Amino acid sequence: MSFTVVIPARYASSRLPGKPLAMIAGKPMIQHVCERAAESRASRVVVATDDARIEEACRGFGAEVVMTSPNHASGTDRLEEVARKLGLDADHRVVNVQGDEPLIPPALINQVAENLELYPEAEIATLCERLHDARQVFNPNVVKVVFDARGMAHYFSRAPIPWARDFWPANAPAVDVDLPDGVGYFRHIGIYGYRASVLRQFVTWPPAPTEQVEALEQLRALYNGARIHVDIAERPPAAGVDTEEDLARVRALLEAGGRYV
Repeated sequence: MSFTVVIPARYASSRLPGKPLAMIAGKPMIQHVCERAAESRASRVVVATDDARIEEACRGFGAEVVMTSPNHASGTDRLEEVARKLGLDADHRVVNVQGDEPLIPPALINQVAENLELYPEAEIATLCERLHDARQVFNPNVVKVVFDARGMAHYFSRAPIPWARDFWPANAPAVDVDLPDGVGYFRHIGIYGYRASVLRQFVTWPPAPTEQVEALEQLRALYNGARIHVDIAERPPAAGVDTEEDLARVRALLEAGGRYV
Protein backbone atom coordinates (compact mmCIF):
# COMPACT_ATOMS: atom_id res chain seq x y z
CA MET A 1 0.00 0.00 0.00
CA SER A 2 1.25 3.48 -0.84
CA PHE A 3 1.00 6.47 1.46
CA THR A 4 1.11 10.24 1.18
CA VAL A 5 3.03 12.65 3.39
CA VAL A 6 1.29 15.97 4.03
CA ILE A 7 3.38 18.78 5.53
CA PRO A 8 1.29 21.61 7.04
CA ALA A 9 3.24 24.87 6.89
CA ARG A 10 1.87 28.11 8.36
CA TYR A 11 3.57 31.48 8.16
CA ALA A 12 2.11 32.74 11.43
CA SER A 13 3.91 31.71 14.60
CA SER A 14 3.79 33.52 17.93
CA ARG A 15 7.39 32.70 18.77
CA LEU A 16 9.01 32.53 15.32
CA PRO A 17 6.96 34.13 12.53
CA GLY A 18 7.70 32.87 9.03
CA LYS A 19 9.71 29.92 10.29
CA PRO A 20 8.99 27.59 7.30
CA LEU A 21 10.97 30.08 5.21
CA ALA A 22 13.86 30.49 7.66
CA MET A 23 17.09 29.76 5.81
CA ILE A 24 19.14 26.79 7.00
CA ALA A 25 22.31 25.76 5.16
CA GLY A 26 21.21 27.65 2.06
CA LYS A 27 17.65 26.30 1.91
CA PRO A 28 14.34 27.29 3.51
CA MET A 29 13.41 25.05 6.42
CA ILE A 30 10.37 23.69 4.59
CA GLN A 31 12.66 22.36 1.85
CA HIS A 32 14.65 20.36 4.39
CA VAL A 33 11.41 18.86 5.71
CA CYS A 34 10.30 17.96 2.17
CA GLU A 35 13.65 16.33 1.47
CA ARG A 36 13.45 14.21 4.62
CA ALA A 37 9.91 13.16 3.68
CA ALA A 38 11.03 12.29 0.15
CA GLU A 39 13.61 9.91 1.66
CA SER A 40 10.77 7.89 3.18
CA ARG A 41 8.80 5.31 1.21
CA ALA A 42 5.96 7.77 0.59
CA SER A 43 4.56 7.75 -2.93
CA ARG A 44 3.77 11.47 -2.68
CA VAL A 45 4.86 14.47 -0.59
CA VAL A 46 2.55 17.50 -0.42
CA VAL A 47 2.93 20.82 1.39
CA ALA A 48 -0.33 22.25 2.78
CA THR A 49 -0.30 26.00 3.34
CA ASP A 50 -2.58 29.02 3.39
CA ASP A 51 0.23 31.49 2.64
CA ALA A 52 1.26 32.61 -0.84
CA ARG A 53 4.88 33.21 0.25
CA ILE A 54 5.27 29.62 1.36
CA GLU A 55 3.54 28.38 -1.78
CA GLU A 56 5.94 30.37 -3.97
CA ALA A 57 9.00 29.11 -2.11
CA CYS A 58 7.85 25.49 -2.29
CA ARG A 59 7.07 25.62 -5.99
CA GLY A 60 10.49 27.18 -6.46
CA PHE A 61 12.23 23.98 -5.31
CA GLY A 62 9.71 21.70 -7.05
CA ALA A 63 7.40 20.71 -4.20
CA GLU A 64 3.75 19.88 -4.72
CA VAL A 65 1.55 22.39 -2.86
CA VAL A 66 -2.12 22.39 -1.89
CA MET A 67 -3.52 25.73 -0.78
CA THR A 68 -5.86 25.38 2.18
CA SER A 69 -8.31 27.57 4.07
CA PRO A 70 -6.85 29.98 6.65
CA ASN A 71 -9.84 29.33 8.91
CA HIS A 72 -9.16 25.78 10.09
CA ALA A 73 -9.58 25.24 13.82
CA SER A 74 -7.02 22.43 13.92
CA GLY A 75 -4.23 20.83 11.96
CA THR A 76 -6.38 17.77 11.37
CA ASP A 77 -9.01 19.94 9.64
CA ARG A 78 -6.29 21.19 7.28
CA LEU A 79 -5.15 17.62 6.64
CA GLU A 80 -8.69 16.53 5.79
CA GLU A 81 -9.02 19.34 3.25
CA VAL A 82 -5.86 18.16 1.52
CA ALA A 83 -7.02 14.52 1.46
CA ARG A 84 -10.36 15.62 0.02
CA LYS A 85 -8.77 17.82 -2.66
CA LEU A 86 -6.40 15.01 -3.64
CA GLY A 87 -9.33 12.57 -3.91
CA LEU A 88 -7.68 9.97 -1.67
CA ASP A 89 -9.45 6.65 -1.19
CA ALA A 90 -10.94 5.90 2.23
CA ASP A 91 -8.16 3.46 3.21
CA HIS A 92 -5.30 5.54 1.81
CA ARG A 93 -2.70 6.33 4.47
CA VAL A 94 -1.78 9.95 5.16
CA VAL A 95 1.23 10.81 7.34
CA ASN A 96 1.29 14.26 8.91
CA VAL A 97 4.82 15.66 9.19
CA GLN A 98 5.09 19.12 10.73
CA GLY A 99 6.76 21.83 8.66
CA ASP A 100 9.11 22.78 11.50
CA GLU A 101 10.89 19.41 11.77
CA PRO A 102 13.85 19.59 9.38
CA LEU A 103 15.63 16.79 11.24
CA ILE A 104 12.85 14.21 11.22
CA PRO A 105 14.23 10.74 10.45
CA PRO A 106 12.48 9.20 7.41
CA ALA A 107 12.36 5.91 9.32
CA LEU A 108 9.76 7.35 11.68
CA ILE A 109 7.56 8.38 8.75
CA ASN A 110 7.75 4.83 7.43
CA GLN A 111 7.05 3.40 10.87
CA VAL A 112 3.68 5.08 11.40
CA ALA A 113 2.59 4.30 7.83
CA GLU A 114 3.57 0.64 8.17
CA ASN A 115 1.78 0.30 11.51
CA LEU A 116 -1.51 1.27 9.87
CA GLU A 117 -1.00 -1.68 7.55
CA LEU A 118 0.09 -4.05 10.33
CA TYR A 119 -2.85 -3.10 12.56
CA PRO A 120 -5.96 -2.87 10.33
CA GLU A 121 -8.16 -2.20 13.36
CA ALA A 122 -6.39 1.14 13.92
CA GLU A 123 -7.54 4.31 12.17
CA ILE A 124 -4.60 6.38 13.43
CA ALA A 125 -0.97 5.52 14.24
CA THR A 126 1.56 7.49 16.27
CA LEU A 127 4.80 7.05 18.22
CA CYS A 128 6.23 7.40 21.70
CA GLU A 129 9.47 7.04 23.62
CA ARG A 130 10.16 5.74 27.10
CA LEU A 131 10.67 8.22 29.92
CA HIS A 132 13.25 7.61 32.64
CA ASP A 133 13.18 10.98 34.41
CA ALA A 134 10.41 11.73 36.92
CA ARG A 135 10.68 15.43 36.12
CA GLN A 136 9.54 14.66 32.57
CA VAL A 137 6.71 12.45 33.81
CA PHE A 138 5.43 15.28 36.04
CA ASN A 139 5.99 18.01 33.42
CA PRO A 140 2.59 19.07 31.96
CA ASN A 141 4.31 20.13 28.74
CA VAL A 142 5.34 16.51 28.16
CA VAL A 143 2.35 14.52 26.92
CA LYS A 144 2.17 11.00 28.30
CA VAL A 145 0.37 8.01 26.79
CA VAL A 146 -0.76 4.61 28.07
CA PHE A 147 -1.65 1.76 25.73
CA ASP A 148 -2.61 -1.91 25.72
CA ALA A 149 -0.69 -5.06 24.81
CA ARG A 150 -1.28 -4.50 21.08
CA GLY A 151 -0.27 -0.87 21.31
CA MET A 152 -3.78 0.59 21.19
CA ALA A 153 -3.97 3.85 23.12
CA HIS A 154 -6.02 4.02 26.31
CA TYR A 155 -5.41 7.71 27.00
CA PHE A 156 -3.10 10.67 26.44
CA SER A 157 -2.54 13.16 29.25
CA ARG A 158 -0.42 16.01 30.52
CA ALA A 159 -0.68 14.40 33.95
CA PRO A 160 1.63 11.63 35.24
CA ILE A 161 -0.04 8.46 33.96
CA PRO A 162 -0.21 5.78 35.18
CA TRP A 163 -0.36 7.23 38.70
CA ALA A 164 1.73 5.13 41.12
CA ARG A 165 -0.81 5.21 43.96
CA ASP A 166 1.14 3.07 46.43
CA PHE A 167 4.55 4.49 45.46
CA TRP A 168 4.05 8.26 45.42
CA PRO A 169 2.50 10.46 48.09
CA ALA A 170 -0.67 12.23 47.02
CA ASN A 171 1.14 15.57 46.59
CA ALA A 172 4.33 14.13 45.12
CA PRO A 173 6.60 16.81 43.66
CA ALA A 174 8.58 15.70 40.60
CA VAL A 175 11.97 16.57 42.08
CA ASP A 176 11.50 14.34 45.11
CA VAL A 177 10.24 11.09 43.61
CA ASP A 178 11.59 8.15 41.67
CA LEU A 179 9.79 6.15 39.02
CA PRO A 180 8.53 2.78 40.26
CA ASP A 181 10.25 -0.30 38.87
CA GLY A 182 8.32 -2.38 36.36
CA VAL A 183 6.06 0.46 35.21
CA GLY A 184 6.53 2.03 31.79
CA TYR A 185 6.14 5.78 31.31
CA PHE A 186 6.00 7.01 27.73
CA ARG A 187 6.18 10.42 26.09
CA HIS A 188 3.98 10.90 23.06
CA ILE A 189 5.82 11.91 19.87
CA GLY A 190 3.59 14.04 17.68
CA ILE A 191 3.81 12.33 14.32
CA TYR A 192 0.57 10.78 13.04
CA GLY A 193 -0.54 8.44 10.31
CA TYR A 194 -4.24 8.47 9.39
CA ARG A 195 -6.56 6.55 7.17
CA ALA A 196 -8.30 9.10 4.95
CA SER A 197 -11.66 7.78 6.19
CA VAL A 198 -11.01 8.88 9.80
CA LEU A 199 -10.03 12.36 8.63
CA ARG A 200 -13.46 12.67 7.01
CA GLN A 201 -15.09 11.64 10.29
CA PHE A 202 -12.87 13.77 12.49
CA VAL A 203 -13.96 17.07 10.96
CA THR A 204 -17.62 16.24 11.75
CA TRP A 205 -16.94 15.65 15.47
CA PRO A 206 -17.22 18.53 17.94
CA PRO A 207 -14.33 19.00 20.39
CA ALA A 208 -14.46 16.38 23.13
CA PRO A 209 -14.65 17.30 26.82
CA THR A 210 -11.35 15.53 27.49
CA GLU A 211 -9.75 17.30 24.53
CA GLN A 212 -10.82 20.69 25.83
CA VAL A 213 -9.61 20.16 29.38
CA GLU A 214 -6.24 18.60 28.36
CA ALA A 215 -5.76 20.70 25.18
CA LEU A 216 -4.92 17.52 23.27
CA GLU A 217 -6.64 17.08 19.92
CA GLN A 218 -6.03 13.33 19.69
CA LEU A 219 -8.45 12.82 22.58
CA ARG A 220 -11.29 13.74 20.23
CA ALA A 221 -10.54 10.62 18.22
CA LEU A 222 -10.49 8.38 21.30
CA TYR A 223 -13.68 9.98 22.64
CA ASN A 224 -15.47 9.06 19.41
CA GLY A 225 -14.23 5.49 19.35
CA ALA A 226 -11.39 5.75 16.83
CA ARG A 227 -8.49 3.45 17.64
CA ILE A 228 -4.98 4.90 17.83
CA HIS A 229 -1.98 2.59 17.58
CA VAL A 230 1.08 3.69 19.56
CA ASP A 231 4.53 2.26 18.87
CA ILE A 232 7.89 2.98 20.46
CA ALA A 233 9.88 5.04 17.98
CA GLU A 234 12.67 3.20 16.20
CA ARG A 235 14.92 6.13 17.05
CA PRO A 236 14.30 9.26 19.13
CA PRO A 237 13.51 12.25 16.94
CA ALA A 238 15.26 15.59 17.26
CA ALA A 239 13.24 18.47 18.64
CA GLY A 240 11.44 20.66 16.14
CA VAL A 241 12.04 24.38 15.63
CA ASP A 242 9.90 26.60 17.87
CA THR A 243 12.29 29.33 18.95
CA GLU A 244 15.32 31.31 17.75
CA GLU A 245 17.46 29.06 19.94
CA ASP A 246 16.07 25.95 18.21
CA LEU A 247 16.75 27.52 14.82
CA ALA A 248 20.34 28.30 15.78
CA ARG A 249 20.86 24.72 16.95
CA VAL A 250 19.54 23.22 13.71
CA ARG A 251 21.52 25.68 11.58
CA ALA A 252 24.73 24.78 13.39
CA LEU A 253 24.11 21.06 12.86
CA LEU A 254 23.13 21.19 9.18
CA GLU A 255 25.74 23.76 8.21
CA ALA A 256 28.36 21.45 9.74
CA GLY A 257 27.12 18.61 7.54
CA GLY A 258 25.12 16.75 10.20
CA ARG A 259 21.63 15.34 9.77
CA TYR A 260 19.58 13.64 12.47
CA VAL A 261 20.22 13.92 16.18
